[in-house]
Amino acid sequence: MTAKTGWIDRRSLLAGASATIAAPAVVRAQAKALKIAVMLPRSGFFAQAGQSCHRGALASGKVLADLGYSVELVHIDTESSNDVSRTQAEKAINDGAHCIVGAFESGNTLAIAQVCEQRKVPLVINVAAAPQITQQGYQYLVRNFPTGGALVTNGLKLIVDLSKAANVEFKNAVFLHANDTFGTAQRGAMDAIFPKLNMPFKLVESIAYDPKAQDLSVEVTKLRSINPDLLIVVTRAGDAIKLTRDMVRQKFEPKAIMSPGSPGLYDEEFFKAVGPYADYFIYNLPWANPKAAMTKALETSFKAANPGARFELDCFNAGFTFEAMLVAADAFKRAGSTDGQTLMKAVKETSIKDHVMIGGPIAFNDKGDNLNIASASVENINQTPTVVFPAEAATAKPVLPMPGWQGRK
Repeated sequence: MTAKTGWIDRRSLLAGASATIAAPAVVRAQAKALKIAVMLPRSGFFAQAGQSCHRGALASGKVLADLGYSVELVHIDTESSNDVSRTQAEKAINDGAHCIVGAFESGNTLAIAQVCEQRKVPLVINVAAAPQITQQGYQYLVRNFPTGGALVTNGLKLIVDLSKAANVEFKNAVFLHANDTFGTAQRGAMDAIFPKLNMPFKLVESIAYDPKAQDLSVEVTKLRSINPDLLIVVTRAGDAIKLTRDMVRQKFEPKAIMSPGSPGLYDEEFFKAVGPYADYFIYNLPWANPKAAMTKALETSFKAANPGARFELDCFNAGFTFEAMLVAADAFKRAGSTDGQTLMKAVKETSIKDHVMIGGPIAFNDKGDNLNIASASVENINQTPTVVFPAEAATAKPVLPMPGWQGRK
């Protein structure tokens, strides 16, 4: 699927495509619009997140046009496959893409990065946390997303800040995580980072579980025997559903259930499956600033482009996907060229103050990471993700301690 800002008839489109393929590099470098291949896992294992990012991409064209940027978006499904990501990246570049945005999943992203490096085509990463992405010396990528270690660090610090703001004390905690690649990586980050932060509570145990298990009753029974004040979780939507159902059955009710940075708790699948039992979970993640003008513009466009979806559930993925395209479009406008080397130089010099996600200006260090991204505490209130901390971005006060399960309908 191809979406282009502005209207063009079929004959002109075909003529333009032929000219792009045949024209020498010097002519292509003066293209009037930046052709961005938006590569996302819209099918396969990561389809739910990929579709969420895609809805953000569908809404982005109008916002970019309103801001004075000229872009042509080509939407490509990576099928949650590294091999497909690699071959589709090659095809997209052969078809005239000047830049690639993607790809949510770290393995897919690394596969695309290898192609972009070889072909000297910029890759602007929307979501992908694996630290090694920016540690291998790639010159043709930047990442507007924190590493897994930064997610855990920021998430743990917010637990302390939020508990102080709500005047709730935690004495001990248990860390519960899936034993898959993502969960194990977060466990490694937790083991390395937690002892260095002088946290005001003890981490008494870490418990791993199989996300393919039918239920998590054994793990919840163990939690009940430990009875921590705080349960720290790293889940995806399917795991979170099973965990919630077993906690309700066994009446396990800690003071709070928080994630230092993981998906699942804000996914529509989770809300649909457990309803009001999804309320009062808290996750500390980079998040769209609900008070920012650009967030409001993206939300308006999102609702028009995706009438059946809720922006509040998609704003994490949609916001980062939009910002990746904003980085590319802004670099093109400043560079005035689609030549890979010239465009990449402009990408690396990015400094965008007004944007969607909470944090400072979008800018990149020598490795290609944006260190100005901040996390927020987001709580499910009335089955809607709601920023509750920090105060300057919050639209509601935190509900702590977590109300019990009984009485929820």
